[in-house]
Amino acid sequence: MQLIDGKSLAARIRAEVKRDVAELKTVPVLNILLVGDDPASRLYVALKKKAASEVGVQVNIFEFAAETPDEQLISLIEQWNHDSSVHAILVQIPLPYGHDEERVIAAIDPKKDVDGFHPHTTMIPPVHEGILRLINEAPVAINGEQAAIIANSEIFAAPLQRMLTTGGMSVVMMTPDLLDAQVLAASTVVVVAVGRINFLHANMTPQARVIIDVGTNKAFDGGVCGDVDSNSYRDQDAWITPVPGGVGPMTIAQLLKNVVRLSRQNFL
Repeated sequence: MQLIDGKSLAARIRAEVKRDVAELKTVPVLNILLVGDDPASRLYVALKKKAASEVGVQVNIFEFAAETPDEQLISLIEQWNHDSSVHAILVQIPLPYGHDEERVIAAIDPKKDVDGFHPHTTMIPPVHEGILRLINEAPVAINGEQAAIIANSEIFAAPLQRMLTTGGMSVVMMTPDLLDAQVLAASTVVVVAVGRINFLHANMTPQARVIIDVGTNKAFDGGVCGDVDSNSYRDQDAWITPVPGGVGPMTIAQLLKNVVRLSRQNFL
């Protein structure tokens, strides 16, 4: 087993972003909508703000209770859409139970959709671009190979499936409770995002050469761990992203690149 060092790659990308921000005529501004008290969402938002401050991007966080009506959230997003001082908008997902996530995201002006989840967006989602760059870090030829995406969210999985397919792979999406064991066993690349500790084991993916762990779970010792049982892969010839230090920092780095892209594209 080899680890794909997302932390170092992300640091290089953030350094590029910092140089780009220094060349701009104004400070890029990202507004984040945070609804509810989900600990993981709060952690992600805090990490985004910290990384943004290091590269010169201003982040404004707007927090709302879980029971806040969608109409109120959408009204605020529409205000941001028409505010020329706001260059990028992000709705931290998943939203709490009872919210219409697709409707809230669709309220964002596509020209300000930094996360790339709007139906008419021009942005590649940072998490997906980060995953592609991490796959490319592994010295493995993937063109024509089989890939599997195991995820709870079609909003996450469908765009990634399209991107990997465009890259020449045969890609199958599946949910954690409806696994296609034969496809999974034959897959060279596996992306897992299910939120379950030690969900993926080496005996499930004997042909895997690249495994991208998108999961973020609270470990039994109080730390953070992913969806992959890394210990089971110790004797397997596979490249795996660690948690922490893999997809997380890469997603944030690519998010900051998107903020700069939107700033240049629409406002500067």
